[in-house]
Amino acid sequence: MALTATVGVAAAAPAPGKTATAPVSHGKVTDNLYMSLGAFEDATSGEDPKVKAMIDRTDIGGVQVVVPWKALEKQKGEYTWSRLDNALKYLQERHKKLFVQVQDRFFDVAMKDANLPQYVKDAGGIAPTIDENPDNPTTHGAMAAQWNNEVRADFQAMLKAMAKKFDGKLAGVNLPETAVEVDTKNDRTKYTSKSYIDAEIDNMRYGRKVFTKTQFIQYINFLPDDDDHQRMKEMFDLARDKKIGIGGPDTLPDRKYQMENSYKFLHAYKDTLPLVAMAVQEPDINAKDPQTGKPYTRTRFTDFAHDYLGARQMFWTTEADWLHKPAA
Repeated sequence: MALTATVGVAAAAPAPGKTATAPVSHGKVTDNLYMSLGAFEDATSGEDPKVKAMIDRTDIGGVQVVVPWKALEKQKGEYTWSRLDNALKYLQERHKKLFVQVQDRFFDVAMKDANLPQYVKDAGGIAPTIDENPDNPTTHGAMAAQWNNEVRADFQAMLKAMAKKFDGKLAGVNLPETAVEVDTKNDRTKYTSKSYIDAEIDNMRYGRKVFTKTQFIQYINFLPDDDDHQRMKEMFDLARDKKIGIGGPDTLPDRKYQMENSYKFLHAYKDTLPLVAMAVQEPDINAKDPQTGKPYTRTRFTDFAHDYLGARQMFWTTEADWLHKPAA
């Protein structure tokens, strides 16, 4: 991921004349569970009764499932919706909402094992990635080469088909985090940071175009080679103007790198975005709070997400300690 120098919050402020929309009322945070589609199916089948019980908690509003592209399209243009149908039916019967994260990038995995359609791989539409997160050991992964026009067209065709089937039925659809670093030494897809960000922006526009009833959301955290943060500002301006929700894969209050990147934009734009949705993943619950030197508490996560970032939806790892205690 690209870690950049500090730029003042003022740089993220909406441009003059662009804030005609009324300020968003943030309300309270709705808590949801965050898990892979496979983990959701294990829970609902009874193989994981603890997580199944979490879904039924009165303080849980729904579930965000992470669904790899391959699970929705095994052959080019042939889409499979049965697993999403089943998840939606299960939650609707319990008066819960379903959010879907469509995953096209995979961390800490060999390229051959990345959950992309085989035809995308066979056509060379997959790029190697490297994660040099300062909090974790260096890992390697892979992602769809969205900067390739054919790959992006196939991905957008899947989004269009998904919208035709589920628009208005799902609570939200989001694309994953922007923090990827392509391993340019081994890349064969003609990646550039500009073409990558251009593709992310194009997918944002397209997702909002086809999902007119379901809230479309883009996760933004870091961008490569964006030291002046002008491309990130461009993405937030687009989100504000086109009513695209923004979120992030990690809630880490007052953490330096996050505060210097997407958090300051979320803070500056929170009153003009239709929705802010933040996740608390397993690494987050073990991270140390800079204020205390101890792991973050649930209250700290929630207060920061709501008050500073403007979040109204939060997606919690099932490893969060409060989910293993009775609902208040």
